[in-house]
Amino acid sequence: MDSTLDIWTITQNPSDHPGKFVARKHVIRAGETAVTEDHHIADTLEEVRQMLPRRGLIRLPRARGDDPVIVESWL
Repeated sequence: MDSTLDIWTITQNPSDHPGKFVARKHVIRAGETAVTEDHHIADTLEEVRQMLPRRGLIRLPRARGDDPVIVESWL
């Protein structure tokens, strides 16, 4: 059985989209994480949150060791 876990990470002011909030989908499979091409860009945190596939997602706050641009993650 090949299980995967999707995680959406929201960043603020990343280098590729200055001044924006970006939600990027990552997929974890067999212990490896890959960034997908799925992403959303918005001017505010609330706008980018509304773009996520919200059904069943759980919010994870930013961890102390995360990159400073990371706001939160959803899985």
